[in-house]
Amino acid sequence: MAVPFRNVSKTRRDKRRTHYKITANSLVECTNCGAKIRPHRACPKCGFYKGADTLKEEVNKVNEEKKASKKVSKKSE
Repeated sequence: MAVPFRNVSKTRRDKRRTHYKITANSLVECTNCGAKIRPHRACPKCGFYKGADTLKEEVNKVNEEKKASKKVSKKSE
């Protein structure tokens, strides 16, 4: 196994690590309620994304799927 011939100095090590830093997440305001949210995500408070209420749409999809599965199960009986 290869081993370094000399120790890496503190300066050289720290120069290499200069780009290892944490940056704060960018935040934007929700167009509907004004809450701070991360970009390109639905608002956790009101559920809006790009002018549409995504939470209501998801609930409607789930309800429609449940109704469809009940109809299929009744037909099979």
